[in-house]
Amino acid sequence: MTPAGRAAVFAALLAAASPAVGGSDLQILSFDDLSGWAQDDHEAALKTFLKTCDIPSEPEWRGLCKLAKAQGGGRSFFELFFRPVLIGGDEEALFTGYYEPELRGSLTPSARYRFPLFAKPRELPDGQPWATRAQIEEEGLLSGRGLEIAWVEDPVELFFLQIQGSGRIRLSGGQVIRVGYGGHNGHNYRSIGQEMIRRGIYEAHQVSAQVIKNWVRRNPVDGQELLRHNPSFVFFRKVTGNDPGEGPIGAMNRPVTAERSIAVDPEFTPLGAPVWIEKNGAEPIHRLMIAQDTGSAIKGAQRADIFFGTGTKAGRAAGKVRDPGRMVVLVPIQRAYAMTEED
Repeated sequence: MTPAGRAAVFAALLAAASPAVGGSDLQILSFDDLSGWAQDDHEAALKTFLKTCDIPSEPEWRGLCKLAKAQGGGRSFFELFFRPVLIGGDEEALFTGYYEPELRGSLTPSARYRFPLFAKPRELPDGQPWATRAQIEEEGLLSGRGLEIAWVEDPVELFFLQIQGSGRIRLSGGQVIRVGYGGHNGHNYRSIGQEMIRRGIYEAHQVSAQVIKNWVRRNPVDGQELLRHNPSFVFFRKVTGNDPGEGPIGAMNRPVTAERSIAVDPEFTPLGAPVWIEKNGAEPIHRLMIAQDTGSAIKGAQRADIFFGTGTKAGRAAGKVRDPGRMVVLVPIQRAYAMTEED
């Protein structure tokens, strides 16, 4: 999933059900202001909304959830009970993408499967910095302690599995195990792409996840050093009981949906809320999404990470996204007008 912190802050995120911004940063729009609104598949958005609408404890959201289950049409439901609210004033949005990686692996180490996924050590303090990625790897601080969950064949894909925060490990016999975020070492994530730009390896428009992977594989020594520029190290846990056909578990402790779920900053966008996105770029997306996830790099009122699905194809699509645009939160009618009067 999206980077570190989702499961650990689940309870706190649910409490942030109303954007904490002043009226001067808010603008109520009409649905006619949303480019492409009439052409969207509102039924698909409603289906995704129903997956998590029973979680927020606020009465207005619980009431809307009951109405959503009884409503005959998706578009009429959203237009009747919500108002589009632009949060953040004239700030331009930044959209990125994430996905659920699938790696080949084994439950036992071998010459092929040499790179372990680790569970979090019990003595590791929550929220306090521990050893860096470089120290963990160079000094073997986790080896031989029975913390290994599985072993994979590609250390570069393992690095990106840590960035995503969750994924699937496909074993040689066809069995698939799912792993989710289990904690981290207390260090903030540093962008490898930004470091490559700083070093003059690539220009900004050239950098993508696939470009980074290819460069690290072509330059194994310098590549390993580059990856260790990111001091953050993510631990995993086995995820059981989740339907293999559904997406990974998001911050609301429910599966996220490909191309309908987004990760947001809950300081501005309430988890569970419908969000209309207008993503520009080479492949524009104008679609109603549901805010069902978070990420440590997702900060601000106009910031969202789009979930693209599972596997290599989804990863390539997600890795190409870094586009501007606009995101508009659909807020329950009474709350929308109350927000604009609070400043």
